[in-house]
Amino acid sequence: MHRNGYNTGPVTTGTAMTQSTLDEIRSFLHCETPDAWVASALAEPELLLIDHANCEKKAASTALSLMYRYVDNGDLLLRMSKLAREELHHFEQVLAIMARRGIGYRHVTASRYAGELRQLVRASEPEKLVDTLIVGAYIEARSCERFARLAPHLDAELSEFYRSLLRSEGRHFRDYLTLAKRAGAGDIGERIEAIGVREAELIEAPDKEFRFHSGPVAA
Repeated sequence: MHRNGYNTGPVTTGTAMTQSTLDEIRSFLHCETPDAWVASALAEPELLLIDHANCEKKAASTALSLMYRYVDNGDLLLRMSKLAREELHHFEQVLAIMARRGIGYRHVTASRYAGELRQLVRASEPEKLVDTLIVGAYIEARSCERFARLAPHLDAELSEFYRSLLRSEGRHFRDYLTLAKRAGAGDIGERIEAIGVREAELIEAPDKEFRFHSGPVAA
């Protein structure tokens, strides 16, 4: 149990592999999701699903954009093609859950999270690709961590769905990180660290409105 009562222990997903992935992701991230964000998510169930759908759509778009930009990188093309298909499938799954609950899909403003992380991306290549991929790894890792944080507190349908996403989101995190290491001319540890520090700042700093990747909402 976390100090404020939210369960942060192992998520039972049916496989030791998934728990191992979660342990790896929690080690990679510089902080855990604050309890205040979990409370906001539970208080905003419709907005949680709407912005979750948006995140899946954006993730697919990011993968496709990388495929168009780096056409000579065969490994990237294959990994991003699979990732885009999976993210669009998740998008469709979220829409189906929303439809069953009578929730309409609508536009919501983006959180500051991804935009702030992308400001760290350097302008020249191959540094630009390395940083873009590291940012992608952090976004996927945080998504996975948040699915695991939310799952124990949700109704049966959503809990099962969010648990089912853990393996694929964990694989996406690894794909981005693997591609970043291969794109780097040398050790990219300093860039991973710098972007990770900023990612944690965004996760822990108060936000004006709740989003899937927001910080805790200021009172």
